[in-house]
Amino acid sequence: MSTEVEVVGIGLNATDRVVRVRQFPALGGKERITSSSIQAGGQIATALVTCRRLGLRCRYIGTLGDDEGGRFQLASLKKEGLDLRYIRIARRTPNQMAFIIVDEATGERTVLWDRHPRLALKPSEIKLEMFCGARALLIDGCDVEACAAAARWAHEAGIPMVADLDTIYKNVEKLLPLIDYPVASHNFFPALTGVSDPFRALETAAREYHIHAPAMTLGRDGALILSGGRYFYSPGFAVEAVDTTGAGDVFHGAFVYGLLAGWTLPRILDFSNAMAALNCTALGARGGISTRAQAERLMKKGSRYRNQEYSKRLRLNVEC
Repeated sequence: MSTEVEVVGIGLNATDRVVRVRQFPALGGKERITSSSIQAGGQIATALVTCRRLGLRCRYIGTLGDDEGGRFQLASLKKEGLDLRYIRIARRTPNQMAFIIVDEATGERTVLWDRHPRLALKPSEIKLEMFCGARALLIDGCDVEACAAAARWAHEAGIPMVADLDTIYKNVEKLLPLIDYPVASHNFFPALTGVSDPFRALETAAREYHIHAPAMTLGRDGALILSGGRYFYSPGFAVEAVDTTGAGDVFHGAFVYGLLAGWTLPRILDFSNAMAALNCTALGARGGISTRAQAERLMKKGSRYRNQEYSKRLRLNVEC
């Protein structure tokens, strides 16, 4: 593969055991498994696979264990054609893993996961050469200091940064001012700021952490972003969900694609929502990654979940 890449991603990969049940059991209950499979996943790895399938050249920087799960993940990334020259293999270490329980009635998943400390990336492992020629950096903030080192290199090189944030890791607030587009899960900014209202949580985050364009994904309700003092809301698309695993990861990959394509924020959000929705129609974090044409067809003809509260707030021209 050429040394030139368009997207560099730093962060998590995971090997998932996906278990399907007819309905999620109550605490202390029992439920028979209807199917079980091993799937490749992880936030950044899956987002990069999305970018790659959309035609972008991608480099993954992360750590793999040397067990069967690590070998499975490595094979999946090689098959997708990612640049893997900067992967580190942690010896005598299990790869990050997850047990994912999927409720067949709704497609919603519950994730139980673990990551060995030896899989953590160190700031000293991050080098300027990793980003030369890149047009975008995608991080997840898990290994905060390593991500901060990467963000500083990218900032100096003028490379836009997108972050997939779903956990408030220790010192993650130091990372936020370095990120152009922190696209977080629905509970991240409310937990960080102590403000439950999503509009005000984004406003508070932008002000207190000097963030250019904070955003949040809202599950079936879509996504919301604050940029230039203005809110943009994109409702989610209605599909028959099989498994919601990886929807957010695919959303982030599509977001990066739209950003590099030079699209407006509303179009980026619509496209990302469509890609995320389509991924939910198949099993596994990468099971339903679709083409641009398929996403655009859903954007044109698909029905949407319209959260009336969000729509009302936007009609009232809510601004910070």
